[in-house]
Amino acid sequence: MNHDTRHVPLLDPCSEADHHRYGFELPARVEYVSRARRLTRDRLRCWGIGGDTHDTAMLVISELVTNAVVHSGSHLVSCELLNDIEHLRISVRDQGCAPSGPHVCHARDAEERGRGLLLVEAVSSAWGAHSALYGSGRTVWAELAHSSIPYGVPFPRGTEAQC
Repeated sequence: MNHDTRHVPLLDPCSEADHHRYGFELPARVEYVSRARRLTRDRLRCWGIGGDTHDTAMLVISELVTNAVVHSGSHLVSCELLNDIEHLRISVRDQGCAPSGPHVCHARDAEERGRGLLLVEAVSSAWGAHSALYGSGRTVWAELAHSSIPYGVPFPRGTEAQC
């Protein structure tokens, strides 16, 4: 076997025992926002969530992770997806390590930033934030209404998830 072509998946998106909850941690760096989207996309595919809910979830995970990376000063962010029959809940927790004092930004930065949570509010059926129960950090969450196929009911022909 050629060692240069060997590929070992780091994470099987459909392997967890709890099929209603999925979580992951990533370094709190902007270049990992795309990884958060990819992990979320793969899990939604496993759950059979597509269409508008999928597209909205991609926007929400991007905005919540970016918000945690840019504003918290954390080293890690934790993401959790909870799926029930009527809602998909996306939560992102930071470590709350930002230095105290006001965030200094230039006028151009203010124009380009600060819209993320407004977008999340506009596309979500509910959203909010709360401080961590233990330790430092803050969790920002959003819920998206969806009507997926109830658990235990087979997918209709042609839409079966490949997980």
